[in-house]
Amino acid sequence: MKILVINGHPDPESFCSSLARAYMEGAAMGSANVRTIDLSQISFEPNLKYGYRKRTELEDDLIEAQELIRWADHLVFVYPTWWGTMPAVLKGFFDRVFLPGFAYQYRENSSLWDKLLTGKTAHLIVTMDTPAWYNRWIYRQAGHQVMKRNILHFCGIKPVRITEISPVNTSTEAKRAKWLEKVKVLGSRLA
Repeated sequence: MKILVINGHPDPESFCSSLARAYMEGAAMGSANVRTIDLSQISFEPNLKYGYRKRTELEDDLIEAQELIRWADHLVFVYPTWWGTMPAVLKGFFDRVFLPGFAYQYRENSSLWDKLLTGKTAHLIVTMDTPAWYNRWIYRQAGHQVMKRNILHFCGIKPVRITEISPVNTSTEAKRAKWLEKVKVLGSRLA
């Protein structure tokens, strides 16, 4: 199994960084080949300045990101929920990397498209300060649905599993240690 872990938190000292490392440790315990992209460590312009009207050249880090995504069988996204969805750096990553011709391609004279990342699976490990029940029943898991349905399924990535880690802001060190162990075990199951 070739696993790519993408840390979508802009702070390299975040709990998401610890969760990403725990997942990679678990996956590496088996026979999995694990690689990572840490969005706090790469450099790119997150805005698709001209939309699709005019090409914005990809930075070297984004070219490498596309190569890693092509290489991977399984993608793991670790990120916090901010304002109901992903951080801006992760959204910018999708805008710049999941381009037509790479992740999907509209068919000529049609509103249908080809899903170019079919055959890959994904797992979302999402931290929140909101309790899981509130996110489910009040917010209707809007951020999860954007990631799962509007981005990953749109490009052919299925199935997509979701693991919520919440509420982080009121958690104890003991609770965080349990979450880290849980995520490590999740990584080891795919290895």
